[in-house]
Amino acid sequence: MIQDASPIDTLIWLPNAGKPDLLFVLLHGAGADAEQMRPLAEALRAQYPQAAVVSLNGPQAFDAIPGGGSGQQWYSLRGANDDNHGERVAEALPGLIQELRRLATQFDLAWERVALGGFSQGAVMALEAVQAEVQLVGRVLAFSGAYAGSPDHAPFEVCVHLLHGMKDVVLPYQDQVDAARRLVSLGGDVTADILPGIGHELHPALIEKAMEQLRTFVPARLWRAAVQAAEEQGLKPPLH
Repeated sequence: MIQDASPIDTLIWLPNAGKPDLLFVLLHGAGADAEQMRPLAEALRAQYPQAAVVSLNGPQAFDAIPGGGSGQQWYSLRGANDDNHGERVAEALPGLIQELRRLATQFDLAWERVALGGFSQGAVMALEAVQAEVQLVGRVLAFSGAYAGSPDHAPFEVCVHLLHGMKDVVLPYQDQVDAARRLVSLGGDVTADILPGIGHELHPALIEKAMEQLRTFVPARLWRAAVQAAEEQGLKPPLH
């Protein structure tokens, strides 16, 4: 079932029956709107029919192009540069974090049962949100995004899945590869999938890879719990 919570602000997909057991919150790129994330929402619903999927609209009208149309943004790109980008992201994060907390409460789900997915500027917001706030979501799917600055710590018990096109000239993939290596060195749970022939787009192949990572990648916290349980029962711990 799909529900339009308001004319432009939110798209919500709910299970056909029963209470949601997962929540995916999706963030579009600058100059787009919640509708941009529909292909990802549909893939998530197909794989997780008992999940709720919420695609949010950015809080600001897109202003990078004069008369920028009907698109939205999470923060302004007008005059943005390496010196002020991080500050703009930081200013935009509290509102997003508050909304994520509200949605988790609304659906009565623990933070581990919530995942955040974003494309481009939405991916920037998703990546930086879990850097700024602990126990916010359990997973992040970052499509064609980037960090506002080099990570100085790994997000606590969050699986970060970076997905990027090799032909992306808007946000080159090399920066995300460097970020993935940095997070791994800091002890993070990270995957990085760079696919050839894909530019700056929410490409079906990237979505398919994201679905595979969600199905197959086991968070370190679950491995630790399994090892502890095995040790307490005197059993051989599972292979990692």
